[in-house]
Amino acid sequence: MPTPRLLTSDDWPEAELRAAVLAGDLVPVGCCWASPAEPQVPALRAAAHAWRLSDRRLVASGRTAAWIWGATSRPPATDEVSIPPNVRVRVAADVRLREVRLGPDDVVLLDGVRVTTPLRTAIDLLRAPGAFDAAAADALRGLIAVGAVREPELRHRVDALGTIPMARQAARRLDQVTA
Repeated sequence: MPTPRLLTSDDWPEAELRAAVLAGDLVPVGCCWASPAEPQVPALRAAAHAWRLSDRRLVASGRTAAWIWGATSRPPATDEVSIPPNVRVRVAADVRLREVRLGPDDVVLLDGVRVTTPLRTAIDLLRAPGAFDAAAADALRGLIAVGAVREPELRHRVDALGTIPMARQAARRLDQVTA
């Protein structure tokens, strides 16, 4: 879903786009490119994400959503998306797909692209299985730093998780990040 503000390899050969970056005429926006004067707002980043993953049933989540919200300067190496448990889709091998229940308050539309809200994104980063690496911690710090998430509100939401899986882990990780 390229917009007039974004250029893709559908518009020009990738070598020319990369040469324009070297000349200072373009900057990368995910897997797309834009003018350096174009503000890197969430809608622009969401459009770049949608160009690569155009299935409207997918919801940008995790580190991908954190990048869309401006918490990190670069998108993650592996796109992270979510779908409802009853939906079946095919994605590329370099896309991390999670089946998860998302409520209507957990998802917003940015120019037709579904993205988890900043608060839900932060909760997902805190509850993600596996090691809490520096990239996830930086994305969480970024969400707080850009004002997309307020720490007291996030702490309240983590405390309200109760006994669901990974709730205590989320509280420990939040303490680690905000210490």
